Amino acid sequence: MFQVRIHGRGGQGAVTAAELLSVAAFMEDRHAQAFPSFGSERTGAPVVAFCRIDDRPIRVREPVMRPDALVVQDPTLLHQVNVFDGMRPDGAVLINSPLPVSGLGLTGFHGRALTVPATALAVRHVGRPVPNAVLLGGLAALTGCVTIDSLTAAVRERFPGDLGQANAAAAREAYDHVRKAQREERAHAQAD
Repeated sequence: MFQVRIHGRGGQGAVTAAELLSVAAFMEDRHAQAFPSFGSERTGAPVVAFCRIDDRPIRVREPVMRPDALVVQDPTLLHQVNVFDGMRPDGAVLINSPLPVSGLGLTGFHGRALTVPATALAVRHVGRPVPNAVLLGGLAALTGCVTIDSLTAAVRERFPGDLGQANAAAAREAYDHVRKAQREERAHAQAD
């Protein structure tokens, strides 16, 4: 079972991101569940959403405590909330930031992490600073949890018309951004 925890702020679409990821998995004939964890938070308050993907029916219903992947929609959460709590040592982290991971001031984290300028991509493609679909494109590249084609189909289904096309294009650009970063990491590792 592949488990994802999405950390964001109210209004950034963390709940929608988890739902979109689950729909993309359904489109691949897999089982999935998505759900949020929040109370009466207002726009801007920390929010967590979860998604599980498996080839078999999913019976567990509790929050994701040992994620295989983390998505951090707002880098200010890195110093406000323990987003890495329970993270698997071999897990993957995708952070919404124009800075490289080394520029985020992370201490005590030694896992696999990449950044993608999701807010900037969302503004350029969609005209709004909502990074959720964009980050899912990066997550698909980073982990292979769903294909980019399934993801963009789920985005277009959820947001018909121009909005869906724009979000799908932004997700695909994030996918390409992460794939390029991964190639550069591999080339750098081989050079060492």
